Formats: sequence, C-alpha cells, structure tokens
Amino acid sequence: MSETTRDETARRAETLRALHRDPSILRVVNVWDAITAKVVSDLPGTQALATAGHSIAASHGFSDGEIPLDLLLAATARIVAATDLPVSADLDDGHGDAAETVRRAIDIGVVGANIEDRLRPVDESAEMVRRVVAAGESAGVDFQLNARTDAFVLGGDRPIDVVIDDAISRGRAYLDAGAALVFVPGVLDRETTERLVDGIGERRLSVIGLPGALSAREYEQLGVARISYGPMTQRHALRALRDLGNSLYDDGVIPEDTPELN
Repeated sequence: MSETTRDETARRAETLRALHRDPSILRVVNVWDAITAKVVSDLPGTQALATAGHSIAASHGFSDGEIPLDLLLAATARIVAATDLPVSADLDDGHGDAAETVRRAIDIGVVGANIEDRLRPVDESAEMVRRVVAAGESAGVDFQLNARTDAFVLGGDRPIDVVIDDAISRGRAYLDAGAALVFVPGVLDRETTERLVDGIGERRLSVIGLPGALSAREYEQLGVARISYGPMTQRHALRALRDLGNSLYDDGVIPEDTPELN
C-alpha cells in the first residue's frame, strides 16, 4: 500500500471513529458487492458502509462463515474501491488468525470490522481483540473493531438474565482490550437494551435491526451507538427479484419506473 493510500485509509478510520462517537446513532445499510455499495453510497443518508458476510458468502454459493478468506477479501476490496466512504467489514470469526486477517483487510482499505467470539473463553477472545487492535496500530490506522459477542445468538436455553450478564462481561472485557464497540446481535427489546447499555456503556453498544426489534430511533434514545442490518438487505433484494420473476412468468412486463443505474 502506498503512503497516499495508507493516509486515506487512516483518514477514513478517523471518520468512522467520529461517527461511532456521535450522539446520533450510526445507521449502516449492509452491502455485499460493488453495485450494492455504489447504490447505498449514493443515498443521501449514508455516512459509512458495512459489508454483510452472510450475504457475500451467499452470493458466492457458500454458507455463512464458510467462504474462503481470499475470496471474502477480494469481494470486500471491490466494495472498498466502489466508494469514498469508510467501510467496515464482516470478517466472521477472524479466519484462524484475526490479527493477520485484519492486517490484510487494512491493506485493501477496510477501516473497521465485526469479528465474532462464538462464545470462546472470554480471556481468549479478549486476547484476540488486543491482537487486532495492535495490528491496526502497527499499520497506523485507528481500526474500529466492532467486537461481536454471540451471547444471544448461541445462548441456547440459558436464562435471559444469564445471557445478558454474559454479554455485558464479555463486552467490558473487549472494550478494556481496545475494541471500539461491542456488537450484540439478537432481537433486543427495550428492557434488554437498557440493561446492556447500562452494563457496557452508553454509545458503546452496536445492534442489528431484525424483524421484531426496535427502530433505529428507539435504539438511539436508549444510548446505542450503531445499528446494522446484516443479511436482511440482501433478503429484501432477493424477494424483489423473486416477485419480478413470478410476474414475468405470469405474462408481466418490466415496470416502467425501473431505474437506470450508472
């Protein structure tokens, strides 16, 4: 990476850091290839982009988390090249060596990432966070790690109080290790969100928008820093394709309001 490119990556990382700390919740509409990155980047409300690992994997015929790292990074590089905005990448569980994966991601211009703990021992996961943060520092980039805990996703039949306490203790450990935010995916109601914000910290919690979850505005009022939408954006796009296909098979025509994309 040239010095000019490195400086631009560092600048974008600083922009993403400021967005995470702004009182307004950061809304990131997840993308999975260059054209979706361009479409979302052109929206007036877009301040940063986030990739959806599940969607990138699906678009290449892989299950979530099973896409080879080289292919994942190649797809992510095309997204970064399609926008001037900061890009945060879904890097699954780090693909073996999370710090090396982040070093490679920074080389293609990525300035933040989600990395899953998959409920590994908290000390092990916190050490991974420290290594990732150090990789960013060595590259001269304030890398914005959105450290994900799967306390809810992999919580099984544990009582909700146990799940919440686990998410909080893991989140605190990851923040202490240098993470920018703590990502707690799940359908979080108001009471659960309040407890997570109280335990992890205001403007330090990142959530996902799912059917049945609160709105972005409601999460913002509760002190949440960031909301993303994971594979939901791709699922809606695929539903539109399915509906159009059914219409065309039923002697339909392409709608006159179909937009042109440059």
